[in-house]
Amino acid sequence: MAREIMVAAKAGGGDPNGNFRLKIAIDNAKAANLPGDNIQRAIQKGVGGGEGTIYEELRYEGYAPGGVAVMVDIMTDNRNRTAGEVRHIFTKNGGNLGETGCVNWMFREQGQITVSRADCDWEEDDFLLAALEAGAEEVESDEDEFEVLTAPAELETVRDALLRLGLKPARAALNLAPDNRVEIDDAAQARKVIKLIDALDEHDDTQNVYTNFELSDRLNPDEL
Repeated sequence: MAREIMVAAKAGGGDPNGNFRLKIAIDNAKAANLPGDNIQRAIQKGVGGGEGTIYEELRYEGYAPGGVAVMVDIMTDNRNRTAGEVRHIFTKNGGNLGETGCVNWMFREQGQITVSRADCDWEEDDFLLAALEAGAEEVESDEDEFEVLTAPAELETVRDALLRLGLKPARAALNLAPDNRVEIDDAAQARKVIKLIDALDEHDDTQNVYTNFELSDRLNPDEL
């Protein structure tokens, strides 16, 4: 989160009122209880007012076993080191690191706002109606949270509308969503894909991992 604040501040300046990416990075950090001093230091580093490591953003594309598409967002202070480590993770787990653009066309950018049910006492139908009226494209939910999906340009508008209604998003961000999904119904293959995704996600420089696979309902969870 501190890395995201630094990069956002570097890209758009240190004033969150004029830098929406920085604003949501700060809000996400606060929601995760990152101390205020850490947030301010990250902003200062981003705008060049403090000493420290300089990070750059990279995106790697490749394939997991079975032709599953994978996108990995990275923030690193050493692109050569990170490239070698990411390539090793793909290869070790039966995947292939590809060229830029090899799977990007399978995904679209999408705004995503998460609201915890613990912070929201609204009925599901009322929340759905309010989100759609605020400009959301879709709302998904489970027993723990609501997930509000928006067009990229509408993320800030919808988020601000939810705040005015007294709702407190736990997280807001621009993410990638697959246009089509690859269903996996073989347990052994599913385990390989999950192992690769987990290994990428656990890398210190990884910010996000996106894929286009989904597990078949026919799979036994105990086999995974």
